[in-house]
Amino acid sequence: MKPKFPIPAPAGALRRRTLLSAAGLTTLAVAAGCTGPAPGTGGPAPQNTSAQQELRYMVGQPEDPADLELTRQDLKKFEAANPGITVKLDVIPSDTVRTVLQTQLRSGQGPDVFGYDTGPGFAGALAEAGLLYDLTAAFADRKWPIYEFAKQRVTFEGKVVGVPSQIEQVGLFYNKDLFTKYGLAAPGSLAELEAAAHTLADNKIIPLAVSDKEGWQGGHLLSITLSSQVGSAGMDALLAGERPWDSPEVVESLAVWERFGQDGLLTPSPAAVTYDNANALFYSGKAAINPTGSWLALDIERNSKFEVGFIPFPAPSGPGIFSGGLGSGTFISAGTTKADAAIALLDYLQTPEHGRWAVENLQDIPAYPVDTAGIKASPLFTQILDDAAKIAEGSGDFGYNIDVLTGDQFNNAMWKGIQGILSGQSTAAEVAGRMQAAAAKDGN
Repeated sequence: MKPKFPIPAPAGALRRRTLLSAAGLTTLAVAAGCTGPAPGTGGPAPQNTSAQQELRYMVGQPEDPADLELTRQDLKKFEAANPGITVKLDVIPSDTVRTVLQTQLRSGQGPDVFGYDTGPGFAGALAEAGLLYDLTAAFADRKWPIYEFAKQRVTFEGKVVGVPSQIEQVGLFYNKDLFTKYGLAAPGSLAELEAAAHTLADNKIIPLAVSDKEGWQGGHLLSITLSSQVGSAGMDALLAGERPWDSPEVVESLAVWERFGQDGLLTPSPAAVTYDNANALFYSGKAAINPTGSWLALDIERNSKFEVGFIPFPAPSGPGIFSGGLGSGTFISAGTTKADAAIALLDYLQTPEHGRWAVENLQDIPAYPVDTAGIKASPLFTQILDDAAKIAEGSGDFGYNIDVLTGDQFNNAMWKGIQGILSGQSTAAEVAGRMQAAAAKDGN
């Protein structure tokens, strides 16, 4: 393995259900009484100057409970290095992150530190509402070695309001054993993927373990087909408003999932299938391909008894490109009364030691350079590291995850629209038209 992997990814950002930098977890606010007055009610909250301070660090339930124990062990290291500061974790199901977090923060009852998705539709909305602590001075004083592209994803109106977490890729995990059993090679084009999917379906195997009950998965489904359809330059044009969202390429990228559903190549009733249930189908060998992100690699290795490959969603005329970029970020509430202690925790998350720990224990790729010399990694994770490193070398091309770079109205149109496609209630052209209309309302 290379001694260093500097991984400045493209301007895209990723995922959800995101694994927080300290623990591989989505985080949110749960408990009351941990911050000061509601933002906008009289300036910064008075700061706690006591010698003993407890930070409330809100985390969502991890996909694997083992990760929560790893988190607790990691935070004990922080506490040992910072006498006088303790960290209390509150764990809550992550599917209510967005509504609960905003409610808690607006009422002044939010956490001191929490994780959330980056980009204008997520952290940008919190920043616009004055709910995030300004970390611009902390970045300058502490010289956190965050990649510049990642820093841009947590910068709004000239203020840096969060610390980026890990770099991720979205593509297709596939069961190599099943592919070998049925004489299939890794698909190198969309036509090859469809042919392989039909072969699998003919042998009573679910070709693609697609889920979209929660809604957010639809954004990833479009991201991977569209990135490979138009490339990074085409994605740039769409996100900059230089190409409309109802263009033929977007319609065709949506139509892929429409066609796959009509042909019986997806999980039955995918809009009613949860993310966890789709993953379970893949782990059990009942489904051959899982369209999701690199954050799932560790869980796949823990739960699967077969060899796994990871490839981009194929393009019409070639192997395609991964959707890649930044995962979630770690943020401090604007109403915290313990800003210095909270910044100390963020400082810890940027240390070389913590970065190496995250790579080795959680298979995270931090958003800053990490020395990986001597780390033992599985073939699957080694590939993921190498693929990500190609971006830094200028030898790779990545697409973007759409929903962290677009506004609320667009995202809602996309999420609901793709659920409509998967349930047979909307056509690809109809959804593309709604997305374009929503983008115009968002100012894009």
